[in-house]
Amino acid sequence: MSKWKITLSAAAFLTLGSIQAFAQQNFPSRYITMIVPFAAGGPTDIVGRIVAEHMSRTLGQQVVIENVAGVAGTLGAGRVAKAEPDGHTILVGPMSTMSFSPALYPKLAFNPLTDFEPIGIAASAPIMLVTNNSIPVTKLSEFAEYMKANAGKLTNGNAGVGSTSHLACLLLNNRVGASVTLVPYRGTGPALQDVVSGQVGYLCDQVTSLMSQVQAKTVRPLAVLAPTRSPVLPDVPTASEAGMSGIDMVVWNALFAPKGTPPEIVEKLNAALIKAITDPASREKFLQLGAEPPPENQRSPQALRQVHAADVAKWGDVIRGANITVE
Repeated sequence: MSKWKITLSAAAFLTLGSIQAFAQQNFPSRYITMIVPFAAGGPTDIVGRIVAEHMSRTLGQQVVIENVAGVAGTLGAGRVAKAEPDGHTILVGPMSTMSFSPALYPKLAFNPLTDFEPIGIAASAPIMLVTNNSIPVTKLSEFAEYMKANAGKLTNGNAGVGSTSHLACLLLNNRVGASVTLVPYRGTGPALQDVVSGQVGYLCDQVTSLMSQVQAKTVRPLAVLAPTRSPVLPDVPTASEAGMSGIDMVVWNALFAPKGTPPEIVEKLNAALIKAITDPASREKFLQLGAEPPPENQRSPQALRQVHAADVAKWGDVIRGANITVE
């Protein structure tokens, strides 16, 4: 190669590098699309809208929510995985999609651990166990005995195979060692309604999904499946407090960017997210949902990476151990 060609190549490289540096410094240069991989109105969608509104003000560009529902969130997540890694397309990734999918879907088109850059956790909510009001128990220990005494007759509703409600109660059922009849639905809403009506015995799901019925006393809360009590339901004990450890599930929603998004852009997005979740108005909205922003030591991209990897490993073992797959 001639000296002239080498000089031209070096100049082209420097020009490309300068363009990339300029783009990073001036990010965002247009609106940001925030993909929510579920329909509007659910917990993941609401969390996304809370942070998008505040991040728009911080970043000086509109953060626009786009709902891309389908295949338990993997359709929307897959779209972000293939997007241009420039920070202008990001994902609100729920724990279920980002942690359960590798074990649930043998033909998954993306790898949640390697095809994304973690930005940060937006909010988390514990799982809670509720029963219908006709079951004659008020404590988790009593319910465990009731499960054993009614083996084969007791029904356990869930929001579908591989959902958080399915896997959370799977831990409980295995821990108690009781045989129950699983009743899958196409979402938490219809499952919860059948618990309220007494057609189904019990359900495990996010506090955000169950809180209104608990407050209306149409279902009976027995325990929060989390290390600490929920601030919105402080009278409901944790499973550990009730004498049953090892069945915790805390569901998080977090922001992710496509793999290869420059660290400087990820840092700007993380800083905007932290401002959003620490804003008093945002925190109040989270609490109304039964959710909480992460503690200070879990707000970085690195913290999300660690939490995510741990959950992929934990729930992968649970799913494979139960021989659960979805074609």
